Amino acid sequence: MELTRSKRSTVRRIAASVTIVLATLAAMLSPVTPAHAAYGPDQPVYIAVTSNAGPPLLLAQLTGTVAFDDGNTKFKYSLQLCWGSGSYPKPNFYVSVNGSTVIYPSQTGTATAPPGCQLYLYLHDGEYTHYTTVTNITLYVTGGWFYPGQTYNSRTKSVTYDNPYN
Repeated sequence: MELTRSKRSTVRRIAASVTIVLATLAAMLSPVTPAHAAYGPDQPVYIAVTSNAGPPLLLAQLTGTVAFDDGNTKFKYSLQLCWGSGSYPKPNFYVSVNGSTVIYPSQTGTATAPPGCQLYLYLHDGEYTHYTTVTNITLYVTGGWFYPGQTYNSRTKSVTYDNPYN
């Protein structure tokens, strides 16, 4: 059975309409993926905390990188905390966001320490999303030592990194 030209045109129009409706439905029902902000260049981190009484000792050293996203609400970090051979107890660090919110990055691993450090280099890698615009972050590193004798001393150094996107 052969279709007439008129019937073929009608079938083609119906098929085209069905195709358009299906494509529109598929587009409407497809999940929308959110736009992802891009990170800017890594900013190098280097903070060395040394004793200021008694023999010179490296108490702590924080190295690595931080980077801010162009959406202004996130930053990522890849940091290594070195425990100086003359310090006690293990040093610590934290991050202050915009001078108020404080975060303590979790340790994500260890590595062989460079000369002058204890047995390990503590690794801290991650990303932090803030509830408002991130204008800057400040890294605080604290190390301690005993001098003279049983007198405990501690020292903290900090460095602030500005978000280049605001």
